[in-house]
Amino acid sequence: MGGIISFIIGACIQIYILIIILQVLMSWLIAFEIVNKSNEAAQNLTALLKRLTDPVYQPIRKYVPPLGGIDITPLIVLIGVQLLGAFLLSIF
Repeated sequence: MGGIISFIIGACIQIYILIIILQVLMSWLIAFEIVNKSNEAAQNLTALLKRLTDPVYQPIRKYVPPLGGIDITPLIVLIGVQLLGAFLLSIF
């Protein structure tokens, strides 16, 4: 039973890490005007990624301001998710 729980926890953590990376890449592509932000598909993807990441980002953004105009919140969340995953996997 522990193997299944470990697999599910690991898979969920990897999926969320992928979502964070996609959100960061999408924001860069829009910032560098590689992707047109008026494109409906880009707007939908951006809105979906924002809905998935903002609940975790918002509490951290209250305490960590952007450094030199760069938002380091995704990096902090990535580190936190990795640590949480390692802790949870050590339990199961």
